[in-house]
Amino acid sequence: MTSATRLLAAGLLATTFALPAAAENVGQVGVDWLGNDIRIDAVMDPEVQGVTCHVTYFDRSVVDRLKNGNWFEDPSNNAIACQQTGPITIGDIELSSDGEEVFREGLSLVWKKLVVTRIYDKTNNTLIYLAHSRELTDGSAKMSISTVPLFNEPVTWKNGPPK
Repeated sequence: MTSATRLLAAGLLATTFALPAAAENVGQVGVDWLGNDIRIDAVMDPEVQGVTCHVTYFDRSVVDRLKNGNWFEDPSNNAIACQQTGPITIGDIELSSDGEEVFREGLSLVWKKLVVTRIYDKTNNTLIYLAHSRELTDGSAKMSISTVPLFNEPVTWKNGPPK
């Protein structure tokens, strides 16, 4: 297999599987003299153009990690706000009540993740974005939710509106 063929095969394979959205850091607020920060990321939903979510999370400093132990983990506190930021075009989204993960970022060295899940509420024609922490052992009850109503808005469904 030539290197060009390998690159083409890798590109096709990569487009076969939807990857979670990437985040762009748009803000950082210092909260104390130890260097702890609240970070603000903009997350674009890879299957819903025209919706931007802003996610906040706590970023512990090295000083705080040394002082308090638990060196490899940030707190599970987070918040999310999602808004329409352009014309909405919806691609191939999961329509089940379980929804679909659209963003994931590590909050610890190994196990804890900040996750954003999108759920489509067909009855109310609304996109729901849930931010929560996922841990291998305990999970976390800390969560935040934001909704983007689609009623009275021009929405393009690439595969046709859900029935």
